[in-house]
Amino acid sequence: MADTVTITLPGRVKSILETITEQEGIPVDELINAAIEEYLFFRQLRLLRQRMIAKAQAQGIYSEEDIFDQIS
Repeated sequence: MADTVTITLPGRVKSILETITEQEGIPVDELINAAIEEYLFFRQLRLLRQRMIAKAQAQGIYSEEDIFDQIS
């Protein structure tokens, strides 16, 4: 079951949103859901990347050359 969330959009954003959904023939909520899912995916990816960078740096890995040296 889906929950309902109410948001306020600036007029310019709402206008662009309506134009895009009309051009693509999709409902507004479908585009908004896709945009939020994409944002959440890339946010998780950024957080994972930050954690992995910290772990690599703790092992003295700072560049691709460092990685190459470790596996060679």
